[in-house]
Amino acid sequence: MLEFLHFSWVDILDILMVALIIYLAFRWIRGSTAINIFVAIILVLVIRVIAEAVGMKMISSLLGTLIDMGAVALVIIFQPEVRRFLGTLGRKAGGSLEKTAFLQKMFPSWRRRRVDARALQEITEACREMSAQKQGALIVIQQKNSLEDIIATGDVVDAEIGRRLIMNIFFKNSPLHDGAMIISDNRIVAARCTLPITERTDLPARFGMRHKAAIGISEQSDADVIVVSEETGGISFVRSGQLTPIDTINTLNLLLGKTSE
Repeated sequence: MLEFLHFSWVDILDILMVALIIYLAFRWIRGSTAINIFVAIILVLVIRVIAEAVGMKMISSLLGTLIDMGAVALVIIFQPEVRRFLGTLGRKAGGSLEKTAFLQKMFPSWRRRRVDARALQEITEACREMSAQKQGALIVIQQKNSLEDIIATGDVVDAEIGRRLIMNIFFKNSPLHDGAMIISDNRIVAARCTLPITERTDLPARFGMRHKAAIGISEQSDADVIVVSEETGGISFVRSGQLTPIDTINTLNLLLGKTSE
């Protein structure tokens, strides 16, 4: 009856690998609305394994059918998490491969959209002045990943980067002040763009829609984002879903400088 308790080294390795996958999946979706569904799925799988081990054929067959039928539904339910995971995996792999000169020639889209020192200075000075005036702003700096679908939601600007232009666009009475500004290749590409909102539920209540949108686009792409709070005037820098409060403009310059290297 207890023959299933006799393990070989292959069984132990199998269990460890499954445990690692479950741990990584749990850590990946922790804080999102999908965590409760994930826990329920794990419980169903555990019950099915136990049922098969003790010979409960009917319940095992029922749970097996439920799992098989729900496979497609799970892909749909976890679509944002799967997309974010694959995007992150692809960015990390691309970051390693982009150093290969041969691959850079084959895939020119891997080229980073660099922003030079003058443009970075204009951006940070605009953020400093908008912070002092508590003028809200949301600036997305494109890197390797395409943002064409985001740019298509706004109005094309295609202008040279300048602090006065940035401040005018985000001026409260400007028709372009709502939404995000997209910067790429030393140009202000578009304004009034709509960004995806993060589904994380563990964010502080003080974060408004600008912060959630900044985190959302940084989760789905390798873009760097600057947020100026309209309520407090505080500046935040967002990269890969992680928000960093900016205490001085020098700190912002340093983070943006690392981006342009």
